[in-house]
Amino acid sequence: MSSTPKDVRKQREAEQRRKAIIKIVRKLIKKGGVGEISLRKVAEMAGYSTTVVYTLFGDKGTLITQAMDEDLLDLTGAMRDAVVTGKTPLERIRAMARAYVAFGVSHPDEYAFVFMQRRPHAPNESARVQHGDPAQDPYAFARGLFVDWAATGAVRPDDVDVDLMTQIFWEGIHGFTARHLVMGLDDTWLPELPNERHRDLMIDVLLAGLAHAFAPR
Repeated sequence: MSSTPKDVRKQREAEQRRKAIIKIVRKLIKKGGVGEISLRKVAEMAGYSTTVVYTLFGDKGTLITQAMDEDLLDLTGAMRDAVVTGKTPLERIRAMARAYVAFGVSHPDEYAFVFMQRRPHAPNESARVQHGDPAQDPYAFARGLFVDWAATGAVRPDDVDVDLMTQIFWEGIHGFTARHLVMGLDDTWLPELPNERHRDLMIDVLLAGLAHAFAPR
């Protein structure tokens, strides 16, 4: 059944409201974290009734999940752009990791929002980013690179092993990124080291460790 002009107008208005509400959510999170968010507070700031917010999102978890969509898409895009020139799976994994760190360091508020705050979780299907789509989902994209590496015979191709490798590697580059965001360049608690060399050595150590731990049986 085709949509009537009235239906199209209603859909357009609902999307405009959704975008306005998401903008308020992101502003509140940047100001004070996820704890600042409630459906009532967001509705008041956006100039809508709580019923409107509830109708569009359903609950706080979905509201926050959809507020992350733009950042996830931007991160996936940065990772995809970075691997284009890689000639081997390992070159592409290294390029992906460098792009991940660069994104986090250059977008500290966005990175902290997505990866460094406890929040209520919503079902995967509530996100507008398509879960499991490597064109949109950064984890799915990274996992695809490890699938390619496994296809060379260098590491085991089992689904569980691929996910373990992807997550261990992700945890390593996340830790590097988070430490830089939390401590900052002016923190003298740890000795200052050449940043790019530190990053690249960490990536190489992670990959060497994975190659050893997941060597074909």
